Amino acid sequence: MSTSEVNEDVAVGAGTPLVELEGVGKRYGNIIALRDIDLEVSASEITCVLGDNGAGKSTLIKIVAGLHRHDEGVFRVEGERVSFGSPREALERGIATVYQDLAVVPLMPVWRNFFLGSEKRTGVGPFKRLDTSFMRSTAKRELLDMGIDLRDVDQPIGTLSGGERQCVAIARAVYFGAKVLILDEPTAALGVKQAGVVLRYIAQARERGLGVIFISHNPHHAYPVGDRFLLLKRGRTLGYHTKGDITLAELTAEMAGGAELEELAHELESAGVEGAPELREDARDLGLSD
Repeated sequence: MSTSEVNEDVAVGAGTPLVELEGVGKRYGNIIALRDIDLEVSASEITCVLGDNGAGKSTLIKIVAGLHRHDEGVFRVEGERVSFGSPREALERGIATVYQDLAVVPLMPVWRNFFLGSEKRTGVGPFKRLDTSFMRSTAKRELLDMGIDLRDVDQPIGTLSGGERQCVAIARAVYFGAKVLILDEPTAALGVKQAGVVLRYIAQARERGLGVIFISHNPHHAYPVGDRFLLLKRGRTLGYHTKGDITLAELTAEMAGGAELEELAHELESAGVEGAPELREDARDLGLSD
């Protein structure tokens, strides 16, 4: 499938959100993992889902990616109500997920990993064989189209940096027809330079017309590329903003939790812990306390 075909598919139904959640909830027995979550993902937009560990980010993406079914609320894809029973069902509707622990075979070449599980073959009957020439040239072209200029697509993917492997996974999802791209903390284990590289390619995916769900716990990574920001805390919505409605400082402050940070600073200061005054000062700088 060519990149041009992917872009035409994304354009279908323009104006209707690619993915829409209304009042979605999820329970595991007596444990409420998500409650009353609203989310909208449109073409050519990046929606950032932010929160600390245990906020509900993983549960949310598992519902959208088809790993788990939601128990409450409405889940729509291009205006149609859905409840996926498997990741394959989500993929068939154009929802692709790139997880933090990438499913790659380190010793295999880049082009083999690009087509892993979807290998192209040539010939007929017992003479069928892998079309290595097509896969090599296609992988090279698609990576170049995303601005990824690798020395050699025959090099083992394990020799690439973490950021480069993330970028290969993004290019692969685009090539195979993704309309919605879910990125599970793609910058979490990367240094500053590599994180910047990945953020650039995330922005490129948006420019190609995809809707992107960017999962992160770092507002400094999310804000430069994000269009919408959903903040989660303990399975509930802490805030839902468009970029024009909130600054990076305000987003950081809301995510950090002003009252909790101020209370912690007070307790540490009362106990005579070194550094407590600095923590209180940081809270003031972020606008978390008076």
